[in-house]
Amino acid sequence: MMKKPIVAIMYDFDKTLSTTDMQDYGFIPKLGMTPDEFWGATGEFTKKTGVERILSYMYMMVYLSKQKGIKLTKKELNSMGKNIQYFPGVETWFKRINDYGKSKGVKVEHYLVSSGTREIVEGCSIAKNFKEIYGCEFYFDPETEEPIWPKLAINYTQKTQYFFRISKGATNQGDDTKINEKTVNRRIPYSNIIYMGDGMTDVPCMVLVKQNGGSAIAIYDKKDSAGIKSLLKGGRVNYACHANYKEDSDLDKTIKLIIDGAATRAILNAKTEALQKRALKLAEEEK
Repeated sequence: MMKKPIVAIMYDFDKTLSTTDMQDYGFIPKLGMTPDEFWGATGEFTKKTGVERILSYMYMMVYLSKQKGIKLTKKELNSMGKNIQYFPGVETWFKRINDYGKSKGVKVEHYLVSSGTREIVEGCSIAKNFKEIYGCEFYFDPETEEPIWPKLAINYTQKTQYFFRISKGATNQGDDTKINEKTVNRRIPYSNIIYMGDGMTDVPCMVLVKQNGGSAIAIYDKKDSAGIKSLLKGGRVNYACHANYKEDSDLDKTIKLIIDGAATRAILNAKTEALQKRALKLAEEEK
């Protein structure tokens, strides 16, 4: 019996699934600030201290919350995911794509790989659709329940490790042994991995996926599509699609074609393997 192929879709979050940065919907308004003010302060902190940008925004979340008297517990951060707004069709996307994959004999798995805040994502309406959520996390003091240290920070180049983790099935972040072991039989072949991101900040992962035979898709809002042209011209992505996740959109059709390709490869590989076994058997019988 042919083993059912798996297609893994890796997603960025901010401006790929959501219309803007996840902190803009609930966290920043609670501070009484505008997004420009918060991200501007984060940029200034990075410039002044040399702290890496992702660590800077995590620091500023904690620092400014204390200044404003906001108890930034995990529960509070979860609640800030409830008002996230998505591009058209996102909330029905996952089931539709899963069902399409099933109709083609393909299992589809969804993975979020974001430089955003995991605790916010966990409170959003689409969190349940991801097999794994990888994002920046805080370590919370067991007594005060407030964040006291970054547990995990994922910048743009660090995203690339999850391509290998997902392919190998080494999805436990605490297991560094399996990710570094030489793997003969990968759980998901590179060719069956798709990465979807919104632009230049996703380039390292896009290039890695494309160079290894997977599919890199640049997602763009029609209001801001200039950077996408350079990605296409530079050969850094396979496809560019408007941020429309509705049925029969360009993105919907592109993903379905990639799933079709995975299904076809699985059939061809199974037939090739069967023919090879038959040839070896005949060779043994002729001895």
